[in-house]
Amino acid sequence: MLSERMLTGVIKTMTKHELQMEPVTEKMMPGPKPGMHYMLYMHIPFCERLCPYCSFNRYPFREEIARPYFKNLRREMLMLKDLGYDFESIYCGGGTPTIMIDELCETLDMARDLFSIREVSSETNPNHLTKPYLEKLTGRVQRLSVGVQSFNDDLLRQMDRYEKYGSGAEIFERIGEAKDYFDILNVDMIFNFPSQTPDVLMHDVEMIRACGCQQTTFSPLYFSRATTKKMLDTLGHPAYAREYEYYLMLDEALAEGADAAFDRRTVWTFNRRGQDLHACGEVPVDEFGVTYEEYPAIGSGAVTHLDGTIYVNTFSLAQYNADIEAGHMSLMGKTKMSKRDLMRYRFMQDLYSLRLDKHRFEADFGETVEHGLPVEMAFMRANGAFATDTADELTLTPKGRYYALVMQRQFLSGLNELRDQARAALTGPEHELLFGDGTPA
Repeated sequence: MLSERMLTGVIKTMTKHELQMEPVTEKMMPGPKPGMHYMLYMHIPFCERLCPYCSFNRYPFREEIARPYFKNLRREMLMLKDLGYDFESIYCGGGTPTIMIDELCETLDMARDLFSIREVSSETNPNHLTKPYLEKLTGRVQRLSVGVQSFNDDLLRQMDRYEKYGSGAEIFERIGEAKDYFDILNVDMIFNFPSQTPDVLMHDVEMIRACGCQQTTFSPLYFSRATTKKMLDTLGHPAYAREYEYYLMLDEALAEGADAAFDRRTVWTFNRRGQDLHACGEVPVDEFGVTYEEYPAIGSGAVTHLDGTIYVNTFSLAQYNADIEAGHMSLMGKTKMSKRDLMRYRFMQDLYSLRLDKHRFEADFGETVEHGLPVEMAFMRANGAFATDTADELTLTPKGRYYALVMQRQFLSGLNELRDQARAALTGPEHELLFGDGTPA
């Protein structure tokens, strides 16, 4: 699709300009703004094995490294308390946050003692959907997001997940057993793998419909420089030409068809009908700031969004531990977004969440979205992106939802490039660990 390629190019150019990291002199991140509500993002960068498509900061798990890391994560949390922060929600991302369940539980219990936490969202992997893990997470985590990616055994083998986590049928069974432990069990899927056929995609959709999960995300496959070679070797070349077709297929099957079982929560997140997920409050949908526009982030490789600035913590575990133990945070870089960049970011995030409030946009930026983003608005209008385009709001047509998906996909690719800049600073054993074969020595 020509318009998709144009939009991809625009966002790629934008992120290349705005997501260039510069060194920081600050030892601590800025304090909170009065009246602002914040989520805390917490990064746990350990996995049993490393997936080829993941560009987040992650290391092969070793208990002797992970335990002191969790201790320093709690110290960094105390620093935020001293800065005056309070939090309503926590998002635990990784890596695999549940890799040391006792340490995670101790950290979450401490967070509830320190802050006004109402909801916690955490990621996990299918091998942790077992009773010992589930019983400890119950009550501590309201939304558990399990990374499944696909139920197709051939794809699971390509991703090096079959041996780690079991077959699609085994994972399906574990989801059925785990879903009643949480307010929301989200099943995180990926679509548009190079070898994924329409039949494989629709089988994944049918498994989601049948498994009983309260929520699912179907995000598109996207690359970064750090993962491209590994992904090409294991998964093949990306097939962006059919991405729109695949998105329409899964959107129709989940939310549009006569027997649709889900409603859209975002462009690629779907909530099961007939379940009151709103009773869960503002549980974070994902780690990309959908519910909360600004959030501090703690842990090695964590990315903070505060007051128009993106801060990146060091990707070095050794440096992270040394900085925290020295009594300060481990900020290694930042990028300051211009007003125009912030308007584009809001435009993208609001449309990803399916609705842009024009009055709120004007109140926050001092000008209308039409005046602030004339090129973006002209492109979307010319390509039939808006179902509603009034003085009050913008909502999206099916094609518009796909354009919002492209914007989000490309922005996340840009964030991966920012992570690549931070990862490139690694030296010595940590560099060899992540740029070598990815296995512990």
